[in-house]
Amino acid sequence: MTASQHAREILQVAAAAADSKGGQDLVALDVSGPLPLTDAFLLVSGRVERNVIAIASEVEDRLNDAGVKTLRREGKGEGRWVLLDFGDLVVHVFHEEDRMYYALERLWKDCPTLPIELPVHETAE
Repeated sequence: MTASQHAREILQVAAAAADSKGGQDLVALDVSGPLPLTDAFLLVSGRVERNVIAIASEVEDRLNDAGVKTLRREGKGEGRWVLLDFGDLVVHVFHEEDRMYYALERLWKDCPTLPIELPVHETAE
């Protein structure tokens, strides 16, 4: 089984939102095989707690604006690991230290990655 087209579409919206707030090390995993309740995970790191909260807020706002309802939200108050459940997509926004500690990429290493298309950022010369 592979991630649905809907999951892939909202993944791109979520990834662009995370990127716009400085999200780092974005990784998307197709977890549709082992998990019957969701199709994809998006893993994102933030540098500090405020950055984690800003990333999570932007992802939630953009997906809600696109008509995707937030089913569950956990951890937003602490800013260390925020979980946003949108049904077909679950977004994990970690403080970079917590991401290394929990190592979800290692836990889900048998799941294929999904491509993420991010906008090109202009660099100052």
